[in-house]
Amino acid sequence: MVRAGGLAMSESQFWGDKTVMVTGGSGFLGSHLVESLESRSSGVETFVPRSAEYDLREKSDIQRAFEDSDADVVIHLAATVGGIGANRENPGRYFYDNAIMGIELMEQARQFDVEKFTILGTICSYPEMTDIPFSEDDLYDGYPEETNAPYGIAKKALLTQSQAYRKQYGFNSIYLMPVNLYGPQDDFDLETSHVIPAIIRKCVEAREHGEDSITAWGTGEPTREFLYVKDAADGILTATERYNQSDPVNLGSGTEISIRELVELIADLTNFEGDINWDTSKPDGQPRRRLDVSRAKQRFDWEAQTAFRDGLKRTIDWYEENRKQIVIPD
Repeated sequence: MVRAGGLAMSESQFWGDKTVMVTGGSGFLGSHLVESLESRSSGVETFVPRSAEYDLREKSDIQRAFEDSDADVVIHLAATVGGIGANRENPGRYFYDNAIMGIELMEQARQFDVEKFTILGTICSYPEMTDIPFSEDDLYDGYPEETNAPYGIAKKALLTQSQAYRKQYGFNSIYLMPVNLYGPQDDFDLETSHVIPAIIRKCVEAREHGEDSITAWGTGEPTREFLYVKDAADGILTATERYNQSDPVNLGSGTEISIRELVELIADLTNFEGDINWDTSKPDGQPRRRLDVSRAKQRFDWEAQTAFRDGLKRTIDWYEENRKQIVIPD
């Protein structure tokens, strides 16, 4: 077997018999990452602190999670996050939840002598008018796009914390910034989902109900880059194994597509033949997104492997096969 980056997939000596705490490990990305991690090493033990038992906004619950797990490695994926609409409606919540979780989790990981701490940041931290492609060196050159700035700034604070802790305490943490993710098991709730699952659901339901159109947000002019979730999981694990610096690293595919082209492609792949209406009263968000992904290749020899059309087809197939079992609010 071959993993992204062209390296043979064999049991990694890095993981050995370590215990790995994966926050957000039961979520979209987390479930894929835990599966990938367990396939890499038969000796690794994963610990997923579920929100029903551990509120990661509370110091005492974080301490209890470390006491219960005795974790050697932490991969921090947990986040309060949503699409443009959810970000506009919850700026305070998205700032507080994401900042407090990450800051206190890293501090307690340091105090509990965790060997390695991997932080998942966000490209929402980039300035609104960042030059294309987004370089990690541009991260502090302006204010983020306003609809998701509170979330982006909360996550960017963890990069500063990571760098400060390495400098003062020698704490080994790394900071990764994945582009927009998509794939099987994504969030298909129209109130909280991102663009790909939202459009897949709209197209499938419109086709099934014989509707002659769907409505998409904005003008369709902005561009976005997308990363297949299994590639993202592989990138995070590869970085955790090999990368030991606090410089931020983009994880992406390095290609972009306009929202209009994306919606038309999803309509084609779902066999929806109706019209696409654009609600221009809704915000477009950041004008363009495409990452410079060279640092990931240079620092830990990783690059994405899944062609976008192939990843979309797998995501649509999964939704078609499982949507009757998915509990989604109307």
